[in-house]
Amino acid sequence: CKVRCSHTLAPRAHCLFRLLRISHLEVPMRKAVLNHATPDPRPALDTWLDLERIASAELSSEDSTHPFENAVRGRDKGGWRAASPGPQVIRLRFDEPRPLRRIRLEISEPGERSQAFCLSAIDAASQRRLIARQQWNFSPGGSTLEVEDFSVNLLEIAALELEIDPGRHDRQAIATLQSFAVA
Repeated sequence: CKVRCSHTLAPRAHCLFRLLRISHLEVPMRKAVLNHATPDPRPALDTWLDLERIASAELSSEDSTHPFENAVRGRDKGGWRAASPGPQVIRLRFDEPRPLRRIRLEISEPGERSQAFCLSAIDAASQRRLIARQQWNFSPGGSTLEVEDFSVNLLEIAALELEIDPGRHDRQAIATLQSFAVA
């Protein structure tokens, strides 16, 4: 190294350090400009199924002004609401067993409460498989919407079952489901 300096490193070590530092600075970063084009639409595997056409629903209760059809038709339809307080069961039976790739639930609650749900799949051999069991705390000052989007790889599913405990310890809470979609 032909550079003289007052570093305390041994002369050869200093030269090696300087070469590494310079070579690091001179190597250009590999990069590419991102295209801001619209992303590709989801593949056909994620197309929402027409549940009203291919399945029947079994419900533990239903408010006649908020039928289950509202939940399968989408968020802007007002959703499903139980007619009676306490835990509820929604069972969706497919006309023919089918593969499932995705299950999406939306629950909206403007008030404060803790809710738990359990989502299971039942295959053609009547074997039950747990997809999710969880609790959610709704709070007017924080979270008023729970959205769960499960990617699954289920074959030959005959039914889905959703058990909702809308109040956990409050047996007067009413269960709701804003939307329910399956692909």
